[in-house]
Amino acid sequence: MSLRIYNTLTRRVEPFSPIEAGHVRMYVCGITVYDLCHVGHARSAVAFDIVQRWLRARGLRVTFVRNITDIDDKIIKRALANGETIRGLTDRMIAEMYRDFDALGIERPTHDPRATDYVPQMLSMIATLEHKGLAYRGANGDVNYAVRKFPSYGQLSGKSLDELRAGERVAVDDGKLDPLDPVLWKSAKPEEPEEAKWASEFGPGRPGWHIECSAMACDLLGETFDIHGGGADLQFPHHETEIAQSEGATGQRFVNVWMHNGFINIDNEKMSKSLGNFFTIRDVLEKYDAETIRFFVARAHYRSPLNYSDVHLDDARSGLKRLYTTLDAVPPTAVSIDWAQPQAARFQAAMDEDFGTPEAVSVLFELAGDVNKTRSPELSGLLKALGGTLGLLQGDPKAFLQAGAGLDEAAIQGLIGERAAAKASKNFAEADRIRKVLLEQGIVLKDSAAGTTWERA
Repeated sequence: MSLRIYNTLTRRVEPFSPIEAGHVRMYVCGITVYDLCHVGHARSAVAFDIVQRWLRARGLRVTFVRNITDIDDKIIKRALANGETIRGLTDRMIAEMYRDFDALGIERPTHDPRATDYVPQMLSMIATLEHKGLAYRGANGDVNYAVRKFPSYGQLSGKSLDELRAGERVAVDDGKLDPLDPVLWKSAKPEEPEEAKWASEFGPGRPGWHIECSAMACDLLGETFDIHGGGADLQFPHHETEIAQSEGATGQRFVNVWMHNGFINIDNEKMSKSLGNFFTIRDVLEKYDAETIRFFVARAHYRSPLNYSDVHLDDARSGLKRLYTTLDAVPPTAVSIDWAQPQAARFQAAMDEDFGTPEAVSVLFELAGDVNKTRSPELSGLLKALGGTLGLLQGDPKAFLQAGAGLDEAAIQGLIGERAAAKASKNFAEADRIRKVLLEQGIVLKDSAAGTTWERA
């Protein structure tokens, strides 16, 4: 079965073949680094990390670009409020972003370009667009893109310019011919710091948000590449405008497949700072381990809305615990995945159908059941290997099961020893009391012929 991907541009699931045989070039919109990353960023980053992992598992080479926006209005405002330089703020926030992403098992991209390193490429593209009559200089000094001169503007969102204009309810800014015209180059304002200004033929200023992705993607991946991804909120206007800018400048098709991950809601409401239901990744990591968060994201299909709540994360933790309990009980043998094996074949079929992680995860649970029945180290090894294609189940099982216990290892083992002594002297009431004490501390005891082990409840 060949890999099939839902293409937002065509609104259907299509067979996927990279432009260059055996090599996928993929671009995913990254973070604007003015604050800590939130759970919405985690959803998108994990989703596309799984995509690139699966492409590699299928034997494809992947050049993966995820950009970093390190200049925009929010960044300038935050740096000024903090009394720090823009570079100081963005360097700090990039380090914090990678601290969170590394914790979640998100692999580093092939390239993570910063927008400020690609201003010359952006200026070159803007000059080309102006030369072709697709960009114009406004009365306020900005350079804007003339969307009505690009006939297919709206193809990604599936709406006409008039529908988009009405839906956005935008007012005409100074110097714009149409309210939908995006800014390519923002003229410098006297109150802005000097590090937010670049010299150009259009006058001092800085790039608009949309142009950075067009310039960086074309520079690093070529004028036409395979996959462009990002959150559903970026479909319009950001990705719509990327198409117009890039294809307007190069005359070539920009991207073959557009992928968008679904929104994240908090207890069935859209996440919003104004609603007080806004969570950073750091907030969530204080309550839940990183692999539980990753599993919570992975077991939902990337295009589906994802509802964040403690109940759902607790359920994810319980599910992951079941899988690790199997790996702990039957230590896995290192295996190479035989994709002809029935469960591996079903896992592959699920992932090959638009990265169907819900079905793939269900195969993992089925496989865990077979491991528990057969006690086969080879099947346990297959469980671990298949989980690895999703970035899961690679930790030490016992460490996962015991993580977060309130008592330390020595205290727990001491109580287990006291309980064993009580049982040996037939003081079962005392043995039961010790078990209860440990359970109240979140420690579950498991007795077997080999002795007593423990894990976190």
